[in-house]
Amino acid sequence: MAVKTKKTAAKKTAAKRTAAKKTAAKKSAPRTTTATAPKAKGPRAKNLDIYGAAPLEWSRALKQLEAGPSGTSWLATTSPDGSPHVAGIGALWVDGKIYVVTGSGTRKGRNLAANPNCVLSVSLTGIDLVIEGRAIRITDRPTLLRLAKRYADQGWPASVSGEALTAEYSAPSAGPPPWNLYVVRPTTAFGVASAEPSGATRWQFENTR
Repeated sequence: MAVKTKKTAAKKTAAKRTAAKKTAAKKSAPRTTTATAPKAKGPRAKNLDIYGAAPLEWSRALKQLEAGPSGTSWLATTSPDGSPHVAGIGALWVDGKIYVVTGSGTRKGRNLAANPNCVLSVSLTGIDLVIEGRAIRITDRPTLLRLAKRYADQGWPASVSGEALTAEYSAPSAGPPPWNLYVVRPTTAFGVASAEPSGATRWQFENTR
């Protein structure tokens, strides 16, 4: 019986040593983690279609906005007496925001100074888009210089003059130079497909600075 007891005790001791070695090896082994790419955040979509079509993808409009829409953009503002005003305007989509320029003496310029709420609409290829937002005048020189270059790259030779932009020419509806630069931060957008796949969708944007 003594021999069996000694063998059993030896086996238990060996098992403990083996378990201890395995535990130490696990602790000393470097941990491997799989990097998870953050999910791209986009606007919240709501399907407005009543005929069974799936919601439109925001990327369908975004690709064209980033490339620069070829059609005319239309800016809707509100006069102090509450009457609406709509005018064709050149617009740039940069980093998720819309930039527009207009003279301070134009009707839309006066309207924006009194009430920054506005709506911009554009007919893209295969989708008509309406974007609601608030227009804020940009006066800091770095942003003015950056946007002047973007306009110049697209064919309008804009440059910075004080706290606004100027050029040899602009659209007659912009009024005389200099022209104020506004940024419109989208709050809500509506898209209606004019080509397959059909559908209608509302997108809600997060309020970001």
